[in-house]
Amino acid sequence: MKCARCLQQLQSLRLVGQSARSTAQYGAVLQSASSSQPSILHNTQHQVLRRFHRSPACAKTPPVKFIKEEDKKKDTSLVTQDGLFEQVPEDAKTKATFNKVVDIFIKRDVRRRGHVEFIYAALKKMPEFGVERDLSVYNRLLDVFPKEVFIPRNFIQRMFNHYPRQQECGVQLLEQMENHGLMPNVETKVLLVQIFGEKSHPIRKYQRLMYWFPRFKHLNPFPIPHQLPEDPVDLARFSLTRIAGDRDAKITVYQLPCTDVTESGEQVTLPHIVGIQSPDQMELLAKHNLSRPVFVEGPFPLWLRKTCVYYYILRADPVPEEEKVEEPYDPERCLDFPLQLDLDYDRDLGDEESFDVDDLDEGPVFAMCMTSQGDQSTLNQWISGLQENNPVLGQVPTLFRLEAGPKELQGAGVSESEDHERAEPEAPREEEAEYTVEEEPRRRRSQ
Repeated sequence: MKCARCLQQLQSLRLVGQSARSTAQYGAVLQSASSSQPSILHNTQHQVLRRFHRSPACAKTPPVKFIKEEDKKKDTSLVTQDGLFEQVPEDAKTKATFNKVVDIFIKRDVRRRGHVEFIYAALKKMPEFGVERDLSVYNRLLDVFPKEVFIPRNFIQRMFNHYPRQQECGVQLLEQMENHGLMPNVETKVLLVQIFGEKSHPIRKYQRLMYWFPRFKHLNPFPIPHQLPEDPVDLARFSLTRIAGDRDAKITVYQLPCTDVTESGEQVTLPHIVGIQSPDQMELLAKHNLSRPVFVEGPFPLWLRKTCVYYYILRADPVPEEEKVEEPYDPERCLDFPLQLDLDYDRDLGDEESFDVDDLDEGPVFAMCMTSQGDQSTLNQWISGLQENNPVLGQVPTLFRLEAGPKELQGAGVSESEDHERAEPEAPREEEAEYTVEEEPRRRRSQ
């Protein structure tokens, strides 16, 4: 062992000696060159320093370019991936075309470069192709992710959110499914496990959807169908039935939409008029004081998913306190359950005594209707039709309080906004237009 160590020490000493000799020889050469030939010294120094010489491209530092925010947005946008969907013409945007675009992206590159940007662009364009509520299309987009690449291998990778950008994209896809009310299936789970592993954020999102969706599926007692009726009369019937709280309410179609040609050759479009009234409302209207007017008010908006419709009401002012008459009740009408309870509740210090429910009385509502043209002449036809079952309307003055409704979105059936824009603006609320329907029905009957 000692001999081996001695040999190693001797070798190291030889290397040190050789380096010292080369340094001394190089110094002597420089000294002789400086005394005899100065040009050789200059060339030698130039050769020694040449290895540290910078190139002209590195010597001149390029000017700093300030990137604008608009350019940053353009660079990070989905222009390149949106181009695949923008090339599809408007009349050819279907589910089959959408799947073809996905197939083109999958076959273009084996490594699926830019798959995150493509999936975000596809989620954005799904409503244009009409596939935002198709579960198979969402599974097709999940299949775009490379398999078994983003799965964490140990607990440290799971803890530090392995591949966060891809996991965030997967969660965004599941959130869009949640917004459209789609429940994942077994194929969705298999794809998520193959892409992100069993303990990832998309899998947790999948588990939350599978836990809460079955519990909230039938929570709404008045569900709205996903496909609303396209016929405006059927849509008005569905809307009025949803507004009315009485199952005994009867829907009446006073006028169907039609197009008529006058003697002068002018084309006239008649709007539809659909109304609803319950037996209790008819009873209240029959007991209405003849000296007090009734009012036709509207339009009031009603949203059915992404479609907005408008309705009008026939109502009266609240009955004054001095005119209210309490109807006596029969205590023997129901022996098991009393119809009136006299309970004296103790008030707490935090109770507010100034609030009174009676102050919020807005008066009775006698009927409701929907029409595609909310002008006064159209609503007069509705009042005339109501008078057949409510003769008291021939003796009560009718006042119209019509306002210009906001523009509504294009939905199923006839667009209500276009009809309201064509209608002339009515008188403001302060200037009420009085109209008594007592003479109008008589004149029509005589004719």
